[in-house]
Amino acid sequence: MSHYHFRAADGASAEAPLIFLFHGTGGDENQFFDLAGQLLPEARRVAPRGDVSEHGALRYFRRAAEGVYDMDDLARRTAHMIDFVREQIGATRPSRVLGLGYSNGANILASVQFAVPELFDASVLMHPLIPFAPPAADFAGRKVLITAGRRDPIAPANSTQALADYFIANGAETQLAWHEGGHELRQEELAAIQRFL
Repeated sequence: MSHYHFRAADGASAEAPLIFLFHGTGGDENQFFDLAGQLLPEARRVAPRGDVSEHGALRYFRRAAEGVYDMDDLARRTAHMIDFVREQIGATRPSRVLGLGYSNGANILASVQFAVPELFDASVLMHPLIPFAPPAADFAGRKVLITAGRRDPIAPANSTQALADYFIANGAETQLAWHEGGHELRQEELAAIQRFL
Protein backbone atom coordinates (compact mmCIF):
# COMPACT_ATOMS: atom_id res chain seq x y z
CA MET A 1 0.00 0.00 0.00
CA SER A 2 1.36 3.42 -0.90
CA HIS A 3 -0.11 5.15 2.18
CA TYR A 4 -0.84 3.76 5.61
CA HIS A 5 -0.85 4.90 9.22
CA PHE A 6 0.95 2.85 11.90
CA ARG A 7 1.27 3.32 15.62
CA ALA A 8 2.33 1.07 18.48
CA ALA A 9 1.38 1.63 22.10
CA ASP A 10 4.23 2.80 24.33
CA GLY A 11 6.31 -0.21 25.25
CA ALA A 12 4.37 -2.54 22.93
CA SER A 13 6.21 -5.77 22.13
CA ALA A 14 6.17 -7.79 18.93
CA GLU A 15 3.62 -10.06 20.62
CA ALA A 16 1.14 -7.22 21.25
CA PRO A 17 -2.15 -7.53 19.34
CA LEU A 18 -2.06 -6.08 15.83
CA ILE A 19 -5.23 -4.53 14.41
CA PHE A 20 -5.79 -3.56 10.79
CA LEU A 21 -8.29 -0.76 10.13
CA PHE A 22 -10.10 -0.38 6.81
CA HIS A 23 -12.04 2.80 6.10
CA GLY A 24 -15.31 3.23 4.21
CA THR A 25 -15.74 4.90 0.82
CA GLY A 26 -14.71 8.53 1.13
CA GLY A 27 -12.80 7.93 4.37
CA ASP A 28 -9.07 7.57 4.83
CA GLU A 29 -6.51 5.91 7.08
CA ASN A 30 -7.50 8.16 9.98
CA GLN A 31 -11.20 7.19 10.06
CA PHE A 32 -10.96 4.53 12.79
CA PHE A 33 -7.44 5.12 14.08
CA ASP A 34 -8.34 6.92 17.30
CA LEU A 35 -11.36 4.68 17.91
CA ALA A 36 -9.13 1.59 17.74
CA GLY A 37 -6.75 3.24 20.22
CA GLN A 38 -9.65 3.58 22.65
CA LEU A 39 -10.96 0.07 22.05
CA LEU A 40 -7.55 -1.65 22.21
CA PRO A 41 -5.01 0.70 23.81
CA GLU A 42 -2.37 -2.05 24.01
CA ALA A 43 -2.54 -2.93 20.31
CA ARG A 44 -0.40 -1.90 17.38
CA ARG A 45 -2.59 -0.22 14.78
CA VAL A 46 -2.18 -0.32 11.00
CA ALA A 47 -4.59 1.61 8.77
CA PRO A 48 -4.03 1.34 5.00
CA ARG A 49 -5.50 3.99 2.71
CA GLY A 50 -7.56 2.80 -0.23
CA ASP A 51 -5.84 3.74 -3.46
CA VAL A 52 -8.84 3.74 -5.80
CA SER A 53 -10.53 7.10 -6.39
CA GLU A 54 -14.24 7.11 -7.18
CA HIS A 55 -15.00 10.74 -8.11
CA GLY A 56 -12.49 11.78 -5.44
CA ALA A 57 -13.70 9.33 -2.77
CA LEU A 58 -11.09 6.78 -1.69
CA ARG A 59 -11.95 3.09 -1.96
CA TYR A 60 -10.12 -0.26 -1.90
CA PHE A 61 -11.39 -1.60 -5.24
CA ARG A 62 -13.38 -0.48 -8.27
CA ARG A 63 -17.09 -0.95 -8.87
CA ALA A 64 -19.42 -0.30 -11.80
CA ALA A 65 -22.32 0.77 -9.57
CA GLU A 66 -23.65 0.30 -6.02
CA GLY A 67 -23.32 -3.43 -5.32
CA VAL A 68 -21.78 -4.16 -8.76
CA TYR A 69 -18.11 -4.94 -8.20
CA ASP A 70 -15.28 -5.10 -10.72
CA MET A 71 -14.39 -8.67 -9.77
CA ASP A 72 -11.04 -8.69 -11.61
CA ASP A 73 -10.00 -5.52 -9.80
CA LEU A 74 -11.24 -6.93 -6.48
CA ALA A 75 -9.13 -10.07 -7.03
CA ARG A 76 -5.99 -8.03 -7.81
CA ARG A 77 -6.41 -5.68 -4.89
CA THR A 78 -7.25 -8.52 -2.51
CA ALA A 79 -3.94 -10.19 -3.46
CA HIS A 80 -2.07 -6.91 -2.85
CA MET A 81 -3.77 -6.46 0.51
CA ILE A 82 -2.87 -10.01 1.57
CA ASP A 83 0.78 -9.23 0.80
CA PHE A 84 0.55 -5.97 2.76
CA VAL A 85 -1.00 -7.66 5.80
CA ARG A 86 1.59 -10.43 5.79
CA GLU A 87 4.39 -7.88 5.52
CA GLN A 88 3.02 -5.95 8.52
CA ILE A 89 2.64 -9.12 10.60
CA GLY A 90 6.29 -9.95 9.99
CA ALA A 91 8.24 -12.97 11.11
CA THR A 92 6.91 -13.05 14.68
CA ARG A 93 3.14 -13.46 14.70
CA PRO A 94 1.46 -11.23 17.32
CA SER A 95 -0.72 -12.68 20.07
CA ARG A 96 -3.78 -11.70 17.98
CA VAL A 97 -4.19 -10.38 14.46
CA LEU A 98 -7.46 -8.45 14.17
CA GLY A 99 -9.28 -6.68 11.37
CA LEU A 100 -11.91 -3.96 11.51
CA GLY A 101 -13.57 -2.55 8.42
CA TYR A 102 -16.57 -0.41 7.55
CA SER A 103 -18.58 -0.63 4.32
CA ASN A 104 -16.03 -0.80 1.46
CA GLY A 105 -13.36 -1.48 4.10
CA ALA A 106 -15.42 -4.38 5.46
CA ASN A 107 -15.73 -5.73 1.92
CA ILE A 108 -11.97 -5.79 1.23
CA LEU A 109 -11.38 -7.31 4.69
CA ALA A 110 -13.95 -10.04 3.99
CA SER A 111 -12.41 -10.70 0.57
CA VAL A 112 -8.99 -11.16 2.18
CA GLN A 113 -10.54 -13.55 4.70
CA PHE A 114 -12.21 -15.61 1.97
CA ALA A 115 -8.81 -16.03 0.29
CA VAL A 116 -6.68 -16.65 3.41
CA PRO A 117 -8.93 -17.64 6.34
CA GLU A 118 -6.01 -18.10 8.75
CA LEU A 119 -4.66 -14.56 8.33
CA PHE A 120 -6.96 -12.91 10.92
CA ASP A 121 -7.80 -14.38 14.31
CA ALA A 122 -10.87 -12.17 14.60
CA SER A 123 -12.56 -9.57 12.45
CA VAL A 124 -15.24 -6.91 12.72
CA LEU A 125 -17.21 -6.33 9.53
CA MET A 126 -19.36 -3.19 9.83
CA HIS A 127 -22.10 -2.91 7.19
CA PRO A 128 -20.49 -5.25 4.63
CA LEU A 129 -22.01 -6.07 1.24
CA ILE A 130 -20.81 -9.23 -0.50
CA PRO A 131 -22.96 -9.56 -3.66
CA PHE A 132 -21.40 -12.87 -4.70
CA ALA A 133 -21.11 -16.37 -3.26
CA PRO A 134 -17.83 -16.66 -1.32
CA PRO A 135 -15.79 -19.86 -1.70
CA ALA A 136 -15.87 -22.57 0.92
CA ALA A 137 -13.12 -22.03 3.49
CA ASP A 138 -12.03 -23.26 6.92
CA PHE A 139 -12.67 -20.64 9.58
CA ALA A 140 -12.37 -23.01 12.54
CA GLY A 141 -10.93 -21.14 15.51
CA ARG A 142 -11.69 -17.73 13.95
CA LYS A 143 -14.14 -15.17 15.28
CA VAL A 144 -16.29 -12.78 13.24
CA LEU A 145 -18.57 -9.95 14.33
CA ILE A 146 -20.88 -8.44 11.72
CA THR A 147 -22.69 -5.21 12.58
CA ALA A 148 -25.52 -3.89 10.45
CA GLY A 149 -28.62 -1.75 10.18
CA ARG A 150 -31.92 -3.48 9.49
CA ARG A 151 -32.91 -0.62 7.16
CA ASP A 152 -29.55 -0.21 5.43
CA PRO A 153 -30.23 0.78 1.78
CA ILE A 154 -26.65 -0.08 0.74
CA ALA A 155 -26.18 -3.40 2.54
CA PRO A 156 -29.60 -5.10 2.66
CA ALA A 157 -30.45 -7.18 5.72
CA ASN A 158 -30.87 -10.42 3.73
CA SER A 159 -27.34 -10.05 2.29
CA THR A 160 -25.95 -9.43 5.77
CA GLN A 161 -27.71 -12.52 7.11
CA ALA A 162 -26.40 -14.59 4.19
CA LEU A 163 -22.84 -13.52 4.99
CA ALA A 164 -23.28 -14.43 8.66
CA ASP A 165 -24.70 -17.81 7.61
CA TYR A 166 -21.67 -18.34 5.35
CA PHE A 167 -19.21 -17.75 8.20
CA ILE A 168 -21.20 -20.02 10.53
CA ALA A 169 -21.37 -22.79 7.90
CA ASN A 170 -17.59 -22.54 7.40
CA GLY A 171 -16.76 -22.90 11.09
CA ALA A 172 -16.28 -19.32 12.34
CA GLU A 173 -17.55 -18.31 15.76
CA THR A 174 -19.94 -15.68 14.41
CA GLN A 175 -21.91 -12.87 16.03
CA LEU A 176 -24.39 -10.57 14.29
CA ALA A 177 -25.26 -7.24 15.94
CA TRP A 178 -28.19 -5.34 14.43
CA HIS A 179 -29.47 -1.84 14.97
CA GLU A 180 -32.73 -0.42 13.65
CA GLY A 181 -31.13 2.23 11.41
CA GLY A 182 -29.43 2.33 8.03
CA HIS A 183 -25.81 2.49 6.88
CA GLU A 184 -24.66 4.78 9.69
CA LEU A 185 -22.57 3.62 12.65
CA ARG A 186 -24.48 3.73 15.93
CA GLN A 187 -23.44 3.71 19.55
CA GLU A 188 -24.89 0.26 20.21
CA GLU A 189 -22.76 -1.34 17.52
CA LEU A 190 -19.63 0.37 18.86
CA ALA A 191 -20.52 -1.13 22.25
CA ALA A 192 -20.88 -4.56 20.60
CA ILE A 193 -17.47 -4.13 18.96
CA GLN A 194 -15.88 -3.22 22.28
CA ARG A 195 -17.33 -6.35 23.91
CA PHE A 196 -16.18 -8.50 20.98
CA LEU A 197 -12.61 -7.19 20.97
